[in-house]
Amino acid sequence: MLSTIESINSVVNNFIWGLPAMICIIGVGIVLSVRTRFIQIRKFPYAMKITIGRMLKKRNASDGALTPFQAVCTALAATVGTGNIAGVAGAIAIGGPGPVFWMWISAILGMCTKFSEVILAVHFRETNDNGELVGGPMYYIKNGLKKHWHWLAFLFSALGVLTVFGTGNATQVNTITAAVDSALINYNIIHRLPNWRSYNRNYNHDTYCTHHDWRN
Repeated sequence: MLSTIESINSVVNNFIWGLPAMICIIGVGIVLSVRTRFIQIRKFPYAMKITIGRMLKKRNASDGALTPFQAVCTALAATVGTGNIAGVAGAIAIGGPGPVFWMWISAILGMCTKFSEVILAVHFRETNDNGELVGGPMYYIKNGLKKHWHWLAFLFSALGVLTVFGTGNATQVNTITAAVDSALINYNIIHRLPNWRSYNRNYNHDTYCTHHDWRN
């Protein structure tokens, strides 16, 4: 069962993180950057001014809005995570310093993609039954595209749930567990247990030899 899952995962990864991923990440970033006349560069000083510049100023947010400090915290919380720590470290360990340059290029283009996503999410957001504002890709797909494209909103939501369990919780828990396990073993706080398969195999072999010798 595990080998089947690994085989399927390998096929999906090789397809998604190949040419399709490059077209989506780089291609979409280039198109949006050209259409917005590289707003991520033109308005970068203004973005720093209204976020970091006003971050420490006390200000009450209006309904449906965020203060500059809340916006910075939200952006950092959604950005600094598994990809920035484990992903970058893994890329450098595998490919050397070269991937850092391409991460910078994709980040510059990704700034415009992120800007476009946020603008669409705010423009097409809704108010739910509890009076709370809700938005995101599934809402601007539903409200911004024609009806025959609404299935993409359901697909995005379903894949998002799978992503939470996969690249979200599973990866983070595995990384944290591996780091804690390595630290405890290196400081001799705990000792690594033998592999249960080899232990069980040795136990069965010893049991068989003892039983065989007893019969003889």
